Amino acid sequence: MTRLTALNPDETIGKAKDLFNVIQSKLGVVPNMMRTMGNSPALLEGYLNLSGALSHGKLGAKTGELLALAVSEKNSCDYCLSAHTYIGEKLVHIDAETLNNARNAESTDAKTAAILKFANVVTAKQGLVDDADVDAVKAAGLTDGEIGEIVGHVALNVLTNYFNNVAKTAIDFPVVRAYNSVEA
Repeated sequence: MTRLTALNPDETIGKAKDLFNVIQSKLGVVPNMMRTMGNSPALLEGYLNLSGALSHGKLGAKTGELLALAVSEKNSCDYCLSAHTYIGEKLVHIDAETLNNARNAESTDAKTAAILKFANVVTAKQGLVDDADVDAVKAAGLTDGEIGEIVGHVALNVLTNYFNNVAKTAIDFPVVRAYNSVEA
């Protein structure tokens, strides 16, 4: 059972309604996570702004989806695993094996594997990485800017993971469960 209410876009007014209209025009639907975030238009706007900015980064949409899966698995967020598996497969056209591997921070591409591993290290160490962690991702060919983007993706996904885990957002995608799902 959900803990926070997902607003009905048809009954919402003000800033939340304006944001819902933008989301509806881009996606054709307002997903439950965004409907629930709409209770705080400031939160929803912040999420949309960071997500939008990172979508124009050097890492690209495919890597962004893979990062979302790696971080969401680490944080046991079933909502985000479900959403990003669907988006990765249907919109970004990533094959099922690649999507599944990303959940374990693995990839057949060495650079992508280094990105996913670093994201997991950042998540596990709560940002308190050491020199060897940064040296490893740099040795894989990542620039300082790309490393910054990885941290941005981790932060974005920690935000959505924690939000959905707190809210117990109703999953409105084909359901994917974390390997170590825990019910709080």
